Amino acid sequence: MADPEALVEFDQRIAIVRDNLRELVEQAAAYSGAADEARNADRIADQEAKLAALLKERAALGG
Repeated sequence: MADPEALVEFDQRIAIVRDNLRELVEQAAAYSGAADEARNADRIADQEAKLAALLKERAALGG
């Protein structure tokens, strides 16, 4: 059985990354320009990779 505290910690980290992604998408919609778009795309890709890794670790814990 998975440690409930570990699951809560993962859920909190996942929520933070999802919030970061939401904010980055909102920022990307507000800004224009090639440099801004490339920077935002990189930041979004980084957060998506973090989210995928967290979700994979969370799934391995079960629960």
